[in-house]
Amino acid sequence: MIRIAPTGRVLAVAAAASLALTACGGGGGDTAAKQSESAAPSAAASSAPAAKGDGTLTLGTVLPQTGSLAFLGPPEFAGVDLAVKEINEAGGVLGKPITKVHTDSGDTSTNIASQSVDKLLAQKADAIIGAASSSVSESIVDKITGAGVVQFSPANTSDKFTTINDKGLYFRTAPPDKLQGRVLGDLIAADGNDSIGILAMQDSYGSGLADQITKTAEEAGASVVERVDYDPKAADFSADVAKIKAKNPKAIVLIGFEEGAKVVAELVKQGLSADKHKWYMVDGNMSNTNYLKMPKGTLKGVKGTIPGAEAPEEFRKKLQELDPKLSDFTYSAESYDAANLIALAAEAAKDDSGASIAAKLPEVSKGGEKCKSFKECVDLLKAGKDIDYDGLSGPVEFNDAGDPAVATIGVYQYGDDNKYPGKALEYRTGKIEG
Repeated sequence: MIRIAPTGRVLAVAAAASLALTACGGGGGDTAAKQSESAAPSAAASSAPAAKGDGTLTLGTVLPQTGSLAFLGPPEFAGVDLAVKEINEAGGVLGKPITKVHTDSGDTSTNIASQSVDKLLAQKADAIIGAASSSVSESIVDKITGAGVVQFSPANTSDKFTTINDKGLYFRTAPPDKLQGRVLGDLIAADGNDSIGILAMQDSYGSGLADQITKTAEEAGASVVERVDYDPKAADFSADVAKIKAKNPKAIVLIGFEEGAKVVAELVKQGLSADKHKWYMVDGNMSNTNYLKMPKGTLKGVKGTIPGAEAPEEFRKKLQELDPKLSDFTYSAESYDAANLIALAAEAAKDDSGASIAAKLPEVSKGGEKCKSFKECVDLLKAGKDIDYDGLSGPVEFNDAGDPAVATIGVYQYGDDNKYPGKALEYRTGKIEG
């Protein structure tokens, strides 16, 4: 069950689009030892492992440096880098600095992610942050969790991960698609659209979101008159767009990644521009860099949803000190929270092995004394207190599946410059039960 409540509305100011919220050390023992630690059926039920880590928390990342989600890489890497910097400045984990290893996830058109995981496992990573793409994570989750290592994604939203066989070692700070799909479906119907066309990339992310948007919008009285699940690697999208054009819907929903720019260009070419039809996007194609070469106003008025609360101004400034070129901040807070939670779980467990971290992640995310930074939280742990880490991306609070039980979805709108401002039109908080 999903409960959604608006948490506030603000006027969108298109001119204010300068910043956007928009994806070798020792670790926890050898691979064989870690495999024996991974028998727990769920994150909440994980028990303390017999094998211990080596005392140095090794944190790896498998995030997009290349591929169709490459625009999400910089804010995600920056979020992890900032967390690690602050953790090490606060004394590290278990009295030692964190070891950090960054790798590329690529996308599903390559085998880069699998090769990156091999590299990280060889360097005895205890936890791996990534991937951004749900389909990429699906391709590597067995390899990671099978080695007894925690996989923690800041951006996976596919509903499949709620029930995936992960040995209790998979977590995410991004909410399942059923929440984002519910918010966007409600928005489309509330905007007065009684006919909807959907163009969705054909994978678990695209199909899952399209299913939930359809369900919600139709429950609200709208009708999906055409849905096209397209091949994101296609060289041409003219036939896909023509199917939408034939039904002439009031609203057009675009669910995809970087290839969305080609879909947008084809929509304009076939006369389905955003000034004639209402376009809606999702986190995978909401970008402040992907559409800048298009004519001014191409995306004006287009609305879209992105999981997560607004990244605070002070946080954005700290990220830009690490990466001055940052213009998108999507999933930066979720990445920052992922690194902090892993570190706090290791500290709470007094052990850096993957199974020990997994066993403590639900515990440090809820039920104790609230704290908002690694230093504040670790000081409480060292004082013998139970903690409840409330992050920048939201309260987190893991349920038994390793999903955040409560999450925030922001609704954004593009301005005349083909960018959207960092402050949303509104934020909606959803609680997922069961």
